Amino acid sequence: MKQYKAIITEEDKGIRLDLFLVDFLKTKEAGLSRTFIKNLILEGNVKSNITKQLKPHYKVRLGEELSIILEDRKTFELLPENIPLEIIYEDKDLAVINKKAGLVVHPGAGNYQHTLVNALLYYFKDLSSVNPQRPGIVHRLDKDTSGLLVIAKNNYTHLILAKQFAQHAIKRKYIALVKGKVEFNEDIIELPIVRDPLKRKKMSVGFSKQARYAKTYYRTLCRTEEFSLLELEPFTGRTHQLRVHLAYLGHPILGDTKYGKNNQFIRLALHAKSIAFVHPVKKQIMEFDSRLPSEFIEFLKQKINSGLPLSLKSA
Repeated sequence: MKQYKAIITEEDKGIRLDLFLVDFLKTKEAGLSRTFIKNLILEGNVKSNITKQLKPHYKVRLGEELSIILEDRKTFELLPENIPLEIIYEDKDLAVINKKAGLVVHPGAGNYQHTLVNALLYYFKDLSSVNPQRPGIVHRLDKDTSGLLVIAKNNYTHLILAKQFAQHAIKRKYIALVKGKVEFNEDIIELPIVRDPLKRKKMSVGFSKQARYAKTYYRTLCRTEEFSLLELEPFTGRTHQLRVHLAYLGHPILGDTKYGKNNQFIRLALHAKSIAFVHPVKKQIMEFDSRLPSEFIEFLKQKINSGLPLSLKSA
């Protein structure tokens, strides 16, 4: 266990507590993620000499003294595995991976093998250690979602990318097949998301104090009475956000047995098609695009080949 003390200076006053701690602990702990810091605060491991009501969004005050307790992290051995990876781009700081559907991104309780992390350990010599049990992982996709993920090879890159995600500066676009005929050509969904009070493994639209703001833009690429093809752009990154928002509208993603109870597609019909961000070191805008998986193309050819957008026909 490690303990630190910090006194808020004129330069730092008024900053959100979680953001202050990210910077304060960066040099001492070689970088900790904002999610880790948030949990640190919510679990009561940050104390103030001014108030007991500390939340991640709390604004620190001039002269305030903070005590930070870091418990020793529980670790488990991660082993490299020769799992095929499609590497779209790689340099000394980061890589972009096109994840296949069915591959879990990182190990969880009782599941320490056959994940993307195990594959990364096999393919790459260096990976960020901001979270030692999730080396290289800056963001994630659900197990059954395919598509693009950016991987950090060092802690500096990891923290800058994480900051871009937190500021909604990273642009991501998804392609989804959804049930039914979507009415509008394009629209914005702004509905808060919260953990389902009855089914704790699910999320739902809710309006309690615990609910978090969530925003999704969609554009309808084509539609039939049976299904619609959508391009989705999440402005926020809540757990299961796209799946929850679309299910709430009455257009669950095909193959989503958690939120849609349908099996009209062989797996969850959601693909992270493109991603754009500023390279933390090169300071250049990096944009990547992936082709639709073959199962999407085959489904569309069978259903509406004549009405399929040209950009997707050539994918």
